[in-house]
Amino acid sequence: MQTRTRRQREVLDFIARYIDNHGHDPSYQVIARALGLRSKAGIAKHVQSLEEQGLLVRRRENGSFSLDLKRDEVTTNATCEIHWLDVPLAEEPSEDWELLPLIVPKFIIGKRSADRVFAFQMEDDGMIGNHICEKDIVLVEERVFARDGECVVVVIRKKVSMLREYYRSGSQVELRAANEDFESIIESADKVEVKAVFRGVLRPVV
Repeated sequence: MQTRTRRQREVLDFIARYIDNHGHDPSYQVIARALGLRSKAGIAKHVQSLEEQGLLVRRRENGSFSLDLKRDEVTTNATCEIHWLDVPLAEEPSEDWELLPLIVPKFIIGKRSADRVFAFQMEDDGMIGNHICEKDIVLVEERVFARDGECVVVVIRKKVSMLREYYRSGSQVELRAANEDFESIIESADKVEVKAVFRGVLRPVV
């Protein structure tokens, strides 16, 4: 199935909530107003894309369109999509699921917005002391700064990404592993870009 854009997800989720609450589908004008958009034509394009993806059907009734959701295809209010964090990877994704957003229960991210939570797959056992293993999928919240001791995803010299504990001393940053087999990495602070802070972990069933 074609991946939806963020705006398409917002349109689809609003339509689903509106129908649940009001018993009928919203007009394009109502959708545009709710999402802070001025153009009904823009909403029409999003609706057309969602129809092409098989997520809803437009039906013409009494000279106007009505919207019918395909409920078995729609992400429900109990779940949300989590996209992969945009960072350099040591290897290209080898599985189809690694290219698509993750569908997770909303309770996993608590009160945080799904738009600010991302997935990152561990490429080593550097944080095994914190019960985070290689190939685990960690959920991280987008952020561009870190406090000492926080577990964060960083990009080093725009080439290497990793999850480590962050400590700053003057103009240098120490990226500390939670594994005695891994040495700390000391880098100039201007070469370390903080991308997100650790919030949780998902472990594939084996």
